[in-house]
Amino acid sequence: MRWTHVQENWNAFYEAILEKWEDADEGMLDEIDGDQRAFIRYIAEITGLDATEARDEVKEWLAGEIPSDVVMNPGHDNHSIALSAKFVGEGEDEYSDDARFGDDDDYPDDGDDEAR
Repeated sequence: MRWTHVQENWNAFYEAILEKWEDADEGMLDEIDGDQRAFIRYIAEITGLDATEARDEVKEWLAGEIPSDVVMNPGHDNHSIALSAKFVGEGEDEYSDDARFGDDDDYPDDGDDEAR
C-alpha cells in the first residue's frame, strides 16, 4: 500500500498500527493525523530506533495488507470497480448490477444454494 492510502484513511489504520506498535497511543495518532514524517518520528520515539531504522520499519509495514476497514470503504470500492472496467465487456457498465451478466440464470431457483 502507499502512504496516500494511510493518510486518506488514517483512523481506519489505528488498529493495524496498534497491532504492529503496541506502545503507540491513540491520542498521539490523533495528533499525527496522517502526517508521514510525524509518524516516523513517533515510531522512532516509542521504539528507540533512529529515524532511518524507523522509516525502514514503517516502509516494511506499508508492504503489508490494507486493513479491512479501508478495503470496505465505499471510496475504495468505487476505485476498485473503476479499475475492473478493463475486464468488463464492451457495452457493459462496470457500475451496473452484475446479476444480468454471467451465469446467474443458469441455475434453477430450487432454494438449494449449496448445490452451486
